[in-house]
Amino acid sequence: MHAFTKALLLTFPLCLAAASLHAQTGQNQTVDPITLPPVTVTAQKEPAEIQKVPVSVTVVPVDWLQMGSTVSDAGIYSPNTYFSEFTARKLTNPRFRGIGASPANPSITTFIDGVPMLNANASNIELLDVAQVEFVRGPQSSLFGRNTLGGLINVASVRPSLTRWSGQAAVPFGNYSAREIRANASGPLTSTLAFGGSISHAQRDGFTVNGVTGNDLDYREATSGKAQLLWTPASNWEARLIASAERARDGDYALSDLDGLRDVHHRTSRDLEGRTDRDITSVAVLTRREGDRVTFSTTTGFVRWKTFDLTDLDYMPLPLVRRENSEKDFQFTQEVRLASAAAAPVRLNDAVTLAWQTGAFLFSENYEQLAQNSYAPFVLSQFIDFPVVETSPDADIDG
Repeated sequence: MHAFTKALLLTFPLCLAAASLHAQTGQNQTVDPITLPPVTVTAQKEPAEIQKVPVSVTVVPVDWLQMGSTVSDAGIYSPNTYFSEFTARKLTNPRFRGIGASPANPSITTFIDGVPMLNANASNIELLDVAQVEFVRGPQSSLFGRNTLGGLINVASVRPSLTRWSGQAAVPFGNYSAREIRANASGPLTSTLAFGGSISHAQRDGFTVNGVTGNDLDYREATSGKAQLLWTPASNWEARLIASAERARDGDYALSDLDGLRDVHHRTSRDLEGRTDRDITSVAVLTRREGDRVTFSTTTGFVRWKTFDLTDLDYMPLPLVRRENSEKDFQFTQEVRLASAAAAPVRLNDAVTLAWQTGAFLFSENYEQLAQNSYAPFVLSQFIDFPVVETSPDADIDG
């Protein structure tokens, strides 16, 4: 009883102060309520306001990001999100709440304009002409299928404008000789057809210096382009064609002896300075028709990418072991979906409505990899006095 009385006495003056402040505000001025603009996400495939989606999702608008930003850079703003990176953007594996997986079998899949990247090697792209990035945490396999046990990443491109022409160009720069040239334009071609295009070239020096040559190891350079067509033959019908390409030329993996890195940060010594090349081209065709009661939509995707990485596998200034790794992949995905219209859910009773969706998804993938480790004489054994080339692996995956 004594504790309750004490709490009541402490609360009473606070209530009086709040009431007095409210009375003064009402007498002097009227404070309008603050209304934030709605944020629309596709965390459950169909567009919906983020407050109405029963999943853990973080939206990162592209305005928050800096020059030369990639998908992994956007993850800084998402809680319980971590990207393990090997300096070259090819090997960038996302982890949500501690769950992650290998590139060929990811548990977190990146969807770019609705098209899944079935291999994580092609997922960490430059954010060119992108409106927002969504990080959806938690299992999503019921709607997005395989490889979404930990969650998914949605990357949405900016829609071309049907009202007026606009464009912009920027030449930002930063430390480590970071510089970029970026330009885009968008506008109507006819009353029902709009075009959008963008191009970018970004590069920076590396953070790690090779003590043998004095050169940077982990530099980055990429040229990207994207073109779009938006066709709206009717008020409830639209189709989008999105074609994009990226040519990335990154430096070697900045791996070295851990004790040496603790003594001297961002410095290593190796006889071979490798590189990591990656080329990606993709085409997405999106259609959508919104009826009075049912919405019909399709997503067709073609993705082709290839990579080549060469690295000094012994991480020492001696020519002992080197590794060459070539990978390439082509995937085709097709999704057809029916859903209840946003304004016409099934009403179960006066208080409960049911929104539904159903559909079919199929994919075809052809993946090839050839990796070879080259050993100098006497490395494998004192009796092997000649170079040895080990193939590991030579693999094909057709799904």
